[in-house]
Amino acid sequence: VQLQASGGGLVQAGGSLRLSCVASGRTFSSYAAGWFRQAPGKEREFVAAISRGVSSTVYADSVKGRSTISRDNAKNTVYLQMSSLKPEDAAVYFCGASMGVSWHLAPKIYDEYDYWGQGTQVTVSS
Repeated sequence: VQLQASGGGLVQAGGSLRLSCVASGRTFSSYAAGWFRQAPGKEREFVAAISRGVSSTVYADSVKGRSTISRDNAKNTVYLQMSSLKPEDAAVYFCGASMGVSWHLAPKIYDEYDYWGQGTQVTVSS
């Protein structure tokens, strides 16, 4: 499966963005999906994930309450709506797809993902 992330950009602190990740190549509903981010000089970190079935979700503590992950399988797309953005949210955001986990699980571990998109840059000005 190929993943294409978009929606990043420059936003003021306190603002909002919606990231999108479009999948192609296989039935997207077969995959759990997630977002990770990587800031300069830092390791890639988990942000949010959504399961294949029943759309259970999980969030990093750093974004919980400010972000919502969702999916539209008819459009082969997963979204990350982020609000109340902070300068520390600035990073390249990557979407991933995982086919190895149980249908009700939303994977938080980088190695559980099989495919990655190219990333989209989010910049937050203070």
